[in-house]
Amino acid sequence: MSEREGTVNMNVNKLLYRPLGLLFGVLGGLAANAVFEQVWKLISGTKKAPEPTQKERGWGEVLLAASVQGAIFGVVKAAVDRGGATGYDKLTGQWPGDTEKHDKA
Repeated sequence: MSEREGTVNMNVNKLLYRPLGLLFGVLGGLAANAVFEQVWKLISGTKKAPEPTQKERGWGEVLLAASVQGAIFGVVKAAVDRGGATGYDKLTGQWPGDTEKHDKA
């Protein structure tokens, strides 16, 4: 296989993975939101996390909620993206993402 054919195959492979990646992202967002709601209930004892624009909520509570939510969403996104890419690789034999060596600087 020529270098050009390899590049074309890689681009087609990424294009085919894109709809799956979007679906995984939506499902991951829904899962992360459900996890956050449960964690927030455990942390605060309230059903709903504070919104930044709610006047009666303090800075500490708002920033804590945002920090917890961000951490949960970040972990879930990484797990869903990695799991989706791994599953796609097992099904097709092609890794859908970056295959370059990481920078060791």
